[in-house]
Amino acid sequence: MRKAFAGLAALLMVVVIVQFFLAGSGAFDSAPIEEAFRPHRVLGYLTVALAVLLTVLAAVVRMPGRVVGLSGLVAGLAVLQPVIAVIAKAFGDTGETTTAGQLVFGLHAINGLIMLVVLRGILTEARATAVAPQATTAVR
Repeated sequence: MRKAFAGLAALLMVVVIVQFFLAGSGAFDSAPIEEAFRPHRVLGYLTVALAVLLTVLAAVVRMPGRVVGLSGLVAGLAVLQPVIAVIAKAFGDTGETTTAGQLVFGLHAINGLIMLVVLRGILTEARATAVAPQATTAVR
């Protein structure tokens, strides 16, 4: 099961990298903003679901506490992503782009980078625990 956890962590890391690609392609798409960013938004919801699943799986397979905590951090950061987007949009709800909205929206990208860094740490520890022999207790 620990190998499954490591595989899910790797998948989530790839999904976050794809999110950066979709955000970049949406930014330079000539379609209306809502349409251009639709793939990024849809994959974002999947990212949240995968991050929550990663946290649950970390607890179920009894990963070290640090890994469970870091998995929970990734889930929290994933939930924060749409919140940042909504707050940034609220600054420009008149249809105009504001400096404050752009600055807040910049946090969306930084939050994504933080997710990548944390996922890299999780993946490193998950791979180490997946191949390490698990301690067994003798029953007498």
